[in-house]
Amino acid sequence: MNFKGTRKRSQFDLELEVENMGAHLNAYTSREQTTYFAKCFAHDTEKAVEILSDILLNSVYGSREIENERGVILREMQEVEQNMQEVVFDHLHAGAYNGCSLSGTILGPIENIKSLNRNDMLDYIRTFYKGQRMVLCGAGGVEHEQLVDFAEKYFGKIERGSAEVLKYEPGVFRNSYQIFPNKAMEQIYGCLSVEGTSWTHPDNIATQIVNVMLGSYDRTQSQGVAGLTLLGDEVAKQDLGVQSFMSFTTNYKDTGLTGTYFCVDDAKALQQFTKTITSVWKRLCHEVDERKLNDAKRTIFLNMLLMLDGSTPICEDIGRYFNLISFDYFN
Repeated sequence: MNFKGTRKRSQFDLELEVENMGAHLNAYTSREQTTYFAKCFAHDTEKAVEILSDILLNSVYGSREIENERGVILREMQEVEQNMQEVVFDHLHAGAYNGCSLSGTILGPIENIKSLNRNDMLDYIRTFYKGQRMVLCGAGGVEHEQLVDFAEKYFGKIERGSAEVLKYEPGVFRNSYQIFPNKAMEQIYGCLSVEGTSWTHPDNIATQIVNVMLGSYDRTQSQGVAGLTLLGDEVAKQDLGVQSFMSFTTNYKDTGLTGTYFCVDDAKALQQFTKTITSVWKRLCHEVDERKLNDAKRTIFLNMLLMLDGSTPICEDIGRYFNLISFDYFN
């Protein structure tokens, strides 16, 4: 809705202005933060900051636009429900963080989508869009002092925020077992997960290395599976009926999830593969293949470099750091 027009710009004027700048304006929401970002030429940095300020603080939230966007979000929800990986991870969060805000989906309950109105949005903006909950960061052709001046000029009037608004609800991991039968489906989709590490946990890097060592596999791809990863070796040795698997680690402010998502042929394959996963996990507690360990370290290092290849991921990394890690420093 923040791209549908402000008190200063109509949607058409906003799109035309961004297009004439040769810039790119977008946003996304995760379970812990919402990010708005603009990519532009260095000489247009001030204009980009002004536009971000305008759409965040002065959006109109017209009734017609809300109804149009409601339909878009409902269709997006249908697409998400057809993506089995998204469905499994939503159920994983619902079980692992039952009773916490992390248990909810990013789009939210369908009842909220259908009932949300303009007053709800304005109330949310007035309540939560406060200075201590926001981070403005830049990367590329902009100096720090220059960005500070732009922040003061275009965001300086935002209220700091009260302690009540800034109250944080920690994520608490809980054991859970969930099964959702659907006889119309030919395969079984699921995941086996344990509590992982937060962004600041001392074992975060070690967890990521283990994640790479466990690996991923897809039967439809041409690459082999043997010799590449620990789980891949087991799949190659045995006929486990595994269509695909993907080890993962997801970090949050004070918790995390680590495990393996998979697609298998049937209930027998499910039992065999989950036993294999736990067996490999236990083996890692006692012995580590040095070659695979060194390969995983190099992969992690390369992934870190690739993740910061460009101004957008650098900004995301800086913003995440201050928003999720250093938040308490500013309170």
